[in-house]
Amino acid sequence: MDLKSFIRDIPDFPKPGIVFRDITTLLRDSQGLRYTIDTLKDKCDRLSPDYVVGMESRGFLFGVPLAYQLGCGFIPVRKPGKLPGQVIAAQYQLEYGSDRLEMHIDAMAPGSKVLIVDDLIATGGTATATAQLVQEAQCHLVGFAFIIELKALGGRNQLPDVPIVTLIDYD
Repeated sequence: MDLKSFIRDIPDFPKPGIVFRDITTLLRDSQGLRYTIDTLKDKCDRLSPDYVVGMESRGFLFGVPLAYQLGCGFIPVRKPGKLPGQVIAAQYQLEYGSDRLEMHIDAMAPGSKVLIVDDLIATGGTATATAQLVQEAQCHLVGFAFIIELKALGGRNQLPDVPIVTLIDYD
């Protein structure tokens, strides 16, 4: 299946010069969505994670069904002030600004195997910050999975040396 055909390009969003890769057109298609989750599961099964960690908010959309398919738990990584318990935090840079992510300090037992999932990797800032949270939690990062990779932005080069699964590449 050509997943790229389900992605809509939105020029100049969220600011001029940015081409936003809109996944809502993929999410609304039952066959495209099923194929996406099934393909991620097939490609990530060998990593045998104990947990899938997904970043707010689009990482939740793919992380939860993937965790279900892999038979493991899901851990949300959220923007500041959204989690009720004690958190650990990481600051990161986006291609158009900066932000911060938080995770519950007791989300996973030390030594757990973790797969990080998001819809897209661009500059790698969000994924790198999430990997820092996994490391701070004393867990073992087994890989990353993304629906889309924007290769020209080089985000893959910022990530730790673990397997990286992507389904759609843009140069």
